[in-house]
Order: sequence, then C-alpha cells, then structure tokens
Amino acid sequence: MTKVPELFGTLVFNDKTMKERLPKETYKALHKTIENGKSLDPNVANVVANAMKDWAVEKGVTHFTHWFQPMTGITAEKHDSFISPIDDANVIMEFSGKELIKGEPDASSFPSGGLRATFEARGYTAWDPTSYAFIKDDTLCIPTAFCSYGGEALDKKTPLLRSMEVITKQAKRILKLFGNEDVTMVKTTVGPEQEYFLIDKEYYDKRPDLVYTGRTLFGAKPPKGQELEDHYFGTIKPRVSAYMRELDEELWKLGVLAKTEHNEAAPAQHELAPIYSTTNIATDHNQLTMEMMKKVASRHGLVCLLHEKPFEGINGSGKHNNWSLSTNTGMNLLEPGDTPHQNAQFLIFLCAVIQAVDEYQGMLRASVAGAGNDHRLGGNEAPPAIVSIFLGEELTEILESIEKDEQYDSKEQSIMKIGVHTMPKFPRDTTDRNRTSPFAFTGNKFEFRMLGSAHSISSPNTVINTAVADVLSRYADFLETAQGDFNENLHKLIRKAIKEHKRIIFNGNGYDASWVEEAKKRGLLNLETTPDCVKAYIDPKNVELFTKHKVFTKTEMDARYEIYLENYSKIVNIEALTMLDMARMQILPAVIAFSKELGDTVNTKTAVSSKINTTAEVELLTKISSLSAKLYKDIEALQADVDGAADIGDAEELAFFYKDNVLAKMNALRQTADKLETMTDKKFWPFPSTGDIIFSIR
Repeated sequence: MTKVPELFGTLVFNDKTMKERLPKETYKALHKTIENGKSLDPNVANVVANAMKDWAVEKGVTHFTHWFQPMTGITAEKHDSFISPIDDANVIMEFSGKELIKGEPDASSFPSGGLRATFEARGYTAWDPTSYAFIKDDTLCIPTAFCSYGGEALDKKTPLLRSMEVITKQAKRILKLFGNEDVTMVKTTVGPEQEYFLIDKEYYDKRPDLVYTGRTLFGAKPPKGQELEDHYFGTIKPRVSAYMRELDEELWKLGVLAKTEHNEAAPAQHELAPIYSTTNIATDHNQLTMEMMKKVASRHGLVCLLHEKPFEGINGSGKHNNWSLSTNTGMNLLEPGDTPHQNAQFLIFLCAVIQAVDEYQGMLRASVAGAGNDHRLGGNEAPPAIVSIFLGEELTEILESIEKDEQYDSKEQSIMKIGVHTMPKFPRDTTDRNRTSPFAFTGNKFEFRMLGSAHSISSPNTVINTAVADVLSRYADFLETAQGDFNENLHKLIRKAIKEHKRIIFNGNGYDASWVEEAKKRGLLNLETTPDCVKAYIDPKNVELFTKHKVFTKTEMDARYEIYLENYSKIVNIEALTMLDMARMQILPAVIAFSKELGDTVNTKTAVSSKINTTAEVELLTKISSLSAKLYKDIEALQADVDGAADIGDAEELAFFYKDNVLAKMNALRQTADKLETMTDKKFWPFPSTGDIIFSIR
C-alpha cells in the first residue's frame, strides 16, 4: 500500500510540483499571486500552461477543462483535448496560456436570473491561480471563475474571491493600528464538516422519490430510529469502513485534507471533517468531496445521499462551517490567548463578528436558504432558523464587564478530575460547546451550523467575509481619525459595539420553544422558509453593503434573488409531481389490490360458513377503503394546486404559493399514504420502507 505522504497531492499541480517544473522567475511570480494576492503577469501564463500540460500528459491525461461553480450549486466542466494538428496526418499535445486563462462556456444555459437571455450565449471562465489545478477522471481540471459577457458574476466563486480581498484590506487597516506592519495578507480559513447518508443501491433504485428528489416523499416511521443513540460514534460497519478508506485515498490524491470520520446521530448517517484551508480552496475541496462521496459510493454498491432531510423522523444532514481569520505571519486573529480580557486585538475582531452577525442576520439566513434545508432548520436536530451567537460563559462575562466598565476578575483554568487516579489530569476548556447554536465560538473560530449538507459553502462565507469587513472598515475609520488616546478610543468603540449588539448573544438551548419568544422580544429575525428569507438579497441595506465593497453589483443581487426563488419553486414542483406519480401509479393500485384480497378472503370464509368470524378482515377493509378514498381526494387536491401554480408568472408569488399551498397538500397526501403503509400487507407495498433503507447496511 502506498504511504499517505507519498499519495497526498499526487493529482495536484501544487506548490511542490510547480517549484520542480517552473523556471525560478515564473515560480516566484506565480507564488506572489497565490500567497500575497498580487496580479499575475499574463506573459507568465504560457510557461505555466506548458508545464501544467507536460505534468498532466505524463500522468496519462489527454483533456483539460475549466472547472467552475455556477449557480446550480454543483460544479460544471467542458472537456477539450490537448491535440493540435501540425499537418494532415500528425498532431502534437499543446496547451497555451490563452487556453489556461480563459474559456467560453454557454452562459445562457446556466441559471442567470435574467442576466443572460437565451440568445445572449457568451460567457467566460477565468483561471483562479490561487486554487491549484488537479487531475480528475483523467482530465486536467483548472479552477475558474465564471462571468457573463458583461462581466457579471454567474457563479458562486467570483463573489467569494471578491469578499476575501475586501476582508484582507479592512483587517490590515485594523492590524496596522496595533503595530502589525509586517502583515501583507489576512486570509479567512474554513473547515467544513460534511454530513451524509449511505444506503444500499438496491433499495435506492426502488424508490422513485430518492432517484428524482434525493429524499423520501413517503414512508411511515419505523419502530426504531435514533432513540437509543447507539449509532452516534458507534463501531463503523465493515462495508462503510471500506468506503471511507477508499474515499480518504481519493481525496488525499486530490490534496483534500480529509481528517476525521465517524457515524452520526441517525442510522445510516456519517460525517467527514477536513483540516482547515483558505476559504476559496476549502470551497473547491468541499465540492470535490461531495462529488467523490457519490462516485466512491457507487463502487461499493452504495448511494451517498447529500439531501438535507432524506428521511422523515430522523435527523437530517448539515455542514458545519468553521470560520476563522489568520495572517500570513501566522496569527489567528480569533485566538483569545490566556487572558482574553487583556487582548484588545482579539476583542476588536470578536466584536466585529458579533456586530456583523447582528446587523446582517437576515443575509446570513438567506445564504443557507433552500427547499431542502427548510425541512431541517428548527427541527430540534439543527440550529433554529433564528440567527444567534454562542460565546460561552467566560467571554460573555468579559464583554459584560467591559460594557459595565468594571474590572474583570480572571479565573484560573480548572483541572478536569475524572475520579480515576490512573487517568491523566488536563485543563478544562474555558468554553463549552453548544450544538443548538447557529453561530458558535469554539475556541479560536466560529462554527456556522445552519448550512445544509448539499449546500456550497461559498455563499455563507461570502456573506460572513463581507459583513465582517464592513464592520472592520467602520472601526478603522473611527480609530484612524479619532482624537486623543488610542486605547481610550478603542475601549469606547468596543464598549459601544457590545452595548448595541449584545442581543445576538445567546448561550442557552436554541431548541427550546421559549427561545422563539425571547428572540422576538430581542428583535431578532425568525425566517423559517426560503421564500421568507431570500428577500434579503434585495433589501436596500444589504444591497448597499455588497455594492459598497464591490462584492456584488445590484444587478447580481437581483439575479440571485430570482435564481433562488425559481430554484425553490422548481424543486417543490418536482417533488409534487413525483408524489402524484408514485401515489397514482404505485400506492393506490397496491392498496386496491390488498383491499381485493381482503374482500376475497371475507367472501371465501362466508361461503364456507356464515358463522366464521370475519371481523378483523372487515374492519381492516373498512379502514383501508376509507383511507383509500381520502388518498384519492388528496391526490386530486395536490394535482389542482400543481395545475394552478402553472398559471402564476411572478417568481415571488409562485414561491409563496408552493410554500403555503402545494407543500400543505403534499404533507396531507404523505400522512394518508403513510397510514396506509402501516396497514397494507408488505408484499403489496410497492417500495422499500424507511426502516428497510436505513438499516440495510449490516
């Protein structure tokens, strides 16, 4: 078996490979771009392209692609070969700097929110030199941004890269005030923990709802779910373990720092967590991780489900976005140190995050919006739809003492005493963890837990980066111009931020119903569904934020509003049509067939003797007949609403119609069908039950 250090990054045109293959001056120029955000000289591109091609060809590659992340939420690629004719009978393998830097996919065929009409097809992909090229499926993949002919961002990566430049600029201003003149780059880093389900492909293929929508639209709750909490961190089954081993190897080849894997809370649910990377690279890696999860699963006769709520009655899947700030000199700006109350630099960055989350809570909620995630948020398995921050006891007390202008009495770090003399003693963390909090401080980072498992991490990180940068810019404006003692002005600034934004801090149980009322009293937003929250993209306050820092134009924000509404309506419509098809073509015929068998049984017994007791068959037949009639009415009611939706032209009105009308009819149909499932002979029921699926891997 190949050793991991020898395996890691073998399919990546990374720094080590570039150093070996590029001329010294070319390498230096490219390295400045990657490390310090310097502009790349276009003349360097030809040299890089040729070296990249030679490296890839040596590994058996014949094609290249500009790998990008359109507004579909997944990745896209168009493959071109390296071949170039030199005469009528011969070709050479060639790759130019022009081909490396720019590609031209059809911009009208991707979601654009009106930015591109069907006849306005031209779009561009532009090389992102800060993210390494890699080989996937024997193709050289070049990470790129995607924009329209007019320069508008049509992808999720371009705004993220813009936001990273903005936060670097504003954070450097603050650091300069603290004497950190040597800092040339501030990077946001992310470690996205990825939850997912693994099920047997044999069962998946028998469930049209899983095939078409990624979740079960029907399915009675099995006798056993996750009540015993025996799956969480439990022994990993051999078949799953083999899958995880191969997944690790595939990811390591691609330079993905896959680190931790374990069983999650729900049966058949698991998690993979990487080591932190710079945010744009972490975004690329997470997209690759999701793709590889699905590919590797198929080799093991499994299917990887990334939907946020594939099964009713058990936990859905999320993605925990661990966000932090670090400098090119090695400082973590969210590291409190041993005495956080005396660490003014830490406190100002902490307050900037608190203020940003409070001021732009609606935008943060919108950044994780989606039809799938609506089923998960607020369901006592994930954070509520209300954005709040968990800081823990010590930091909260420090901020309270600053607000009151009182001396904070530092507490000694306590030692954990387990009660067994042979066990080692170790210091207890000053902050507990709060898994019910949407935005929790966990030592030297913030864990944003509202993301759905299938969600690209680019959108929420774009929002966090820009919102924090905006607050930092206001802090810098004040401190750079304020008269008098710097420390006094700093104290005044921090104290003001705490006083005005402490409402967003909540260290309690986010699952508790009383929190909803408490949050309302505090003036916090409770945006439960996608149609409710995506309006944030056209809120003047948010438009001003993103246009001011040139992360989005107003046109780009309007487009995203349209895209998210349209996507929501399309998803719910597909789910409704799938339900109608399954109910009409499978469930209703199955129930009728079982009813016939019950009726035949009653007739047969009665024919033998009128004294034979048929109470059970008659009562069951009566209940099933009644529910069958209701099922038919539920089908017709849902069909009427689906037909009615086709006549609605306005995107917002349509999304709310699907939310308020179609989803309600879908839930009613599901409840009736699920009751029938519990009464119908299993040999008649047309597809595997939820219990069959989630306990299929043994």
